[in-house]
Amino acid sequence: MHPSQYAIDEVLSSGPVIPVIVIEDISDAVPLARALVAGGVRVLEVTLRTAAAIDSIRAIANAVPEALVGAGTLIDDADIRRAQAVGARFGVSPGATPSLLAAATQAGFPLLPGVMTPSDVIAAMNAGYTALKLFPAAQAGGIGMLKALNGPFPQIRFCPTGGISPQSAPDFLALPNVACVGGSWLTPPDLIEARDWDGITRLAQQSLQLRK
Repeated sequence: MHPSQYAIDEVLSSGPVIPVIVIEDISDAVPLARALVAGGVRVLEVTLRTAAAIDSIRAIANAVPEALVGAGTLIDDADIRRAQAVGARFGVSPGATPSLLAAATQAGFPLLPGVMTPSDVIAAMNAGYTALKLFPAAQAGGIGMLKALNGPFPQIRFCPTGGISPQSAPDFLALPNVACVGGSWLTPPDLIEARDWDGITRLAQQSLQLRK
């Protein structure tokens, strides 16, 4: 087992949904994290898609220690170093290049690599990874693809992300090889802009009921 796999196991088993979070304003980071934790969601994936992302991860790691904050959209070793330096507990990538997997292994950084094809799965397995993100899940074949992958790869657990909604999530979560799903609906931009933290707490609470 990959040395950091135990940390990823904790990430995947902490709840049915990992929120995929885009933070534009660093002042939203800590209250947003606290709102999610208050709703029972403690694993937070902050994507590196904005200028505020790195500072937001640092702020959450320092101010909300009960959260498991990670960095999403990691694409190279520089992203891994930046995420690790500010206190990210894990990383999520949209893909799984050999250099990215090697960098995470060398850094001892828990990573959930993205895959889309059986060849991707085999390459990640050969690098020591048994927990993978199917991305983009809907475009990659969704539930049908996950059922098909379970035949040759019964030891792999997936976190499908991309195109999953509160309506479709229960069907994904019912699959034996799906540990959790990733979704952006827990932190909608309109609620963040309105600073409706109670609304986000309610969405977090509702997400805990999605596993049948």
